[in-house]
Parts: sequence; structure tokens; C-alpha cells
Amino acid sequence: MTTPGAWAAREVSRASGTKIVATLGPSTDDPDVLKRLIHAGVSVFRLNFSHGTFEDFTARLGRVRSVTERADRPIAIMGDLSGPKIRVGRVPDLHEGGGVNIEPGQDIILRPGLGDAIIENGVPVFDTTLDRIAYDVEPGERVLINDGAIRMLAVDRIDGRELRCRVTFGGLVTSKKGINLPDSDLQIPAITERDWACVDWASDHGLDYLALSFVRTAEEILTLKRRLEEVCTTCKSWSDEKVGLPIPVVAKIEKPQALTNIDEIIEATDAVMVARGDLGVEMDVAQVPVAQKHIIARCHEIGRPVIVATQMLETMIDSATPTRAEASDVANAVFDGADAVMLSGETAVGKYPQIVVETMSRIVGVAEDRLGDLPRIQLPSPRLPEYAHRSAALAHGAMHIARESGATLVAVWSQAGGMAGYLSRLDFSAPILAYTSSHVAARRMALLGRVIPVRQEPTAKGLLREWTTQVEQFVLEHGLAHKGDSVVLIAGKPLGSVRAQDGLSILRVGDVTSGFRFASDAT
Repeated sequence: MTTPGAWAAREVSRASGTKIVATLGPSTDDPDVLKRLIHAGVSVFRLNFSHGTFEDFTARLGRVRSVTERADRPIAIMGDLSGPKIRVGRVPDLHEGGGVNIEPGQDIILRPGLGDAIIENGVPVFDTTLDRIAYDVEPGERVLINDGAIRMLAVDRIDGRELRCRVTFGGLVTSKKGINLPDSDLQIPAITERDWACVDWASDHGLDYLALSFVRTAEEILTLKRRLEEVCTTCKSWSDEKVGLPIPVVAKIEKPQALTNIDEIIEATDAVMVARGDLGVEMDVAQVPVAQKHIIARCHEIGRPVIVATQMLETMIDSATPTRAEASDVANAVFDGADAVMLSGETAVGKYPQIVVETMSRIVGVAEDRLGDLPRIQLPSPRLPEYAHRSAALAHGAMHIARESGATLVAVWSQAGGMAGYLSRLDFSAPILAYTSSHVAARRMALLGRVIPVRQEPTAKGLLREWTTQVEQFVLEHGLAHKGDSVVLIAGKPLGSVRAQDGLSILRVGDVTSGFRFASDAT
């Protein structure tokens, strides 16, 4: 493994610092594989609650924690809540190849509580996990199975409980395949009872982020946040450190209804994931790239980190090389300004988890190297509702000072990660070294674009002038900056306190009269 300084040097060499999220699964259960993925560039591991038991999650989390404790930098772990995924029930092998084959023009029936699928008077009848399907789906609305491979239209309701559908594009229906209802206003909660159990488990085990699936409204996010505020008031992280703040929420945008309410959702959440899998099923696939760019632009304007996810390097589940289209997809997410790009099945169940992360890292690095050569799109400054607070105002000032001084780096002491978050939201061209003594804050900052978390204890007296010298030594030793370069410093007194940032200075590397060296350090 490399040293923290060596890793920081690698990140500083990249223009933007787009992070990589990798999904855990059977292919990553070997600790040696996890070490190689971290070395290859993973900053966040995703634990998908849709697959496995709590015993499985605990075992997998334990392996990850064992490896990340010894990693060269902070690594975040994000839990992904399953949400109300609608599925067909069990389907016996009623067809020669297994399952039930249905043809265009044929009628089928969806009957909640049926159990095994049957053929009734020549009509296939399938169980479904949505008890209210006959109430929530109107005649003429679309009913899709298996990610839209099978398409139907609702025809009528039978006895007020069953739904008759007519097949428009047929195929083989097998057990537990997903059902999508893109036109229907479903009266089901976004958070299931199992999800709430997962929320409690995530809180007890100190996860760093929680992703909420199938978000439709801001209120669904606020409901989860209220629960997290309750369960996280006394919880500790796995390092036995008092957390202090609830687990941040990542809103997964995968429903057309979410696009209608996108501004309110982005305002309510802590981060956003463009989950293109279900989004591409529930809306016209031609609209997905447009939706992706719109969501990223709104996240920039409102000021939230954004992850682009799903099928980024899908062919690498079985292949050691991606398609050219996939490489372009990853690069375009970087050009659009994504804070992170995510791998799902590619690392969870793929044959080449290390190669796929290395490939994504190379694509991201090359794309970031070219950002300066591309026509620059002037993004509006984010609307920070906290602007009246000194941290947000200081972040705006630091951005302009960094530009005017041609700063090579920004170094900030961000104890809880808030100031680093403000800086990450702004249009900085310089990488951001974010110092903290908190394990929790360091891990959570691992998701933020351009932010390089550095976990370090403050000096004995928490003096700003001593930290200035430490920053200078660190950047010189690891080649992050050279004598004469400018580094913008942001910190407060005493060093290591939460919400203590009140000072901004310019360090001229090698100049003993610059930085906070002559600051009043009364504590």
C-alpha cells in the first residue's frame, strides 16, 4: 500500500478528483481484493441491502472495516436501502426452458397473495408483492416486467383486487422478476419495514451514508432524516468515536415523479445519485442522458454532491475490457461535473473487480486531465442557504482568493467536514486538502469531489502557526507543491474545534513570513 502522502500526490495530480464508488459482493469478499480495489482508486464502498441477510452484511462489513482501518486514506461505506421493489412471485417451470412464456396480444392476470403462478382457463396468473396493484394501476397504464423486457398495458380490474393486463411485447417470465409501473401513482411508502430495520442496523454499525431508493418527494427524505436524528443522537461510529451528526442521506433518482420534484428533493437531501437503471425503465431511455445532465446541473446550482450510477462499465462483469461507449459514458460524467461515478455488478459479482476499478480510474484521470482544454461552462454559484454563516461566506471568499493568487492547493482544517463540503460545492480549480482529527468526518469527506481527506491529530496546543508548518512540510515532502507556490489556508482557533473556521491566509511555500505563522494563537 502507498503512504497517505503518496495517495494525496496522485489525487492532486488530477484536475477534479472525481471519486469512485464500488459495490460490495461475492467478488469482493477476499480481503486481498479489497486492498487492491482501494489501491486502484475506490473511495467509497456500497453495501446493497437488496441482497443478503443482516448476518451477511455484518460479515461483509467486518471484512471491509478490517482492510480500511489499515488503508492509506479514509474510505467511506454507504448502505443502499432496497425500497419498495415490486416483483412477481414464484413461477414454476411451466415452460420448457423454465418459467412462463407470454406472447403479444395475450392477456395475463396479476393476483396478489397467489403463491405459485398458475394457468387458469388458458390465462397465466402471477403473484405480485404489491397488494394494492388493482387499486393503484389504472386501465391503460403501462406494466413492465424484467426491466422493461416484457411490456403490457393494464386492461381492467377483476373483483377489485386482481389486475388484467394485455401483453404488447412478450417474453419469458421467471420467479421474482421486478415489476415497474411508470405511469401509476403508487400509494406505497418509500421506506419499507425491512428498510427501517436496515436503518437501525446502519446506525448501530456506524455507516457513513445511507441511500434511499425510489425517491418521489422531498418528504420521503425528511422522514428518513427524522428517524436518523432519533437513532443517531447517542450512537458511536465503529471506531468508538461519538458521531455527533446523523448519517447523511443520498437520494436515488430513479422515478419519473422525482424529476417533477427534483429541486425540492435536492434541497432536502445531503447527496444525490442518478440511478439510471430503473430510471431508464420507467421513462423513455432517450430522455435519460438529458435527465442526467439536468440533475447534475441542478445539484451544482443548489450545492449537493452527485453520483452517476448504473451500467457504467456493465460489459466488464464478464469482459476484461469495456466498450468504447462505456468509456465515453464515464468520461462524460466527469465532464458534466459528477462528484463520483459508481460501479454495481461490475465489482459485486464481476469476474474482474480490480481491472474494472483500474479501468474506471484511468478513464476518470484522462478525462480530468483534459478538463482544462475543454470549453469551460460557467456554472452558477451554488445557493448555499447557510451563506449568512461565516463558514459559507469564508468558502466563497477562499474560492476567489484561490483564483486570483493562482493557488496550487487549498488546505482547510474541517473538523466535522462542513467547510470541506462548502468548498467542494464551489467551482474550485485547485484540489482541497481537508484536515480533521475525526475518523467519521474523514470517511464522509471521501465522497466529496476534489476533496482529499487527511486525518490528523491537531498539534498539542492547537496552534495555527504549527499547522501552517505541518502543511508546508507535507506538501513539500510529497511533491504536492513547490517553493514559491501559493496554498490557501482556512482554519480557526482552537484547531480541531467544530465550526471554528474564522481565518483565511495565503501560504507562500518556503516563505517563513506567510500563512498563519504570525497569527494570534490565544486559546
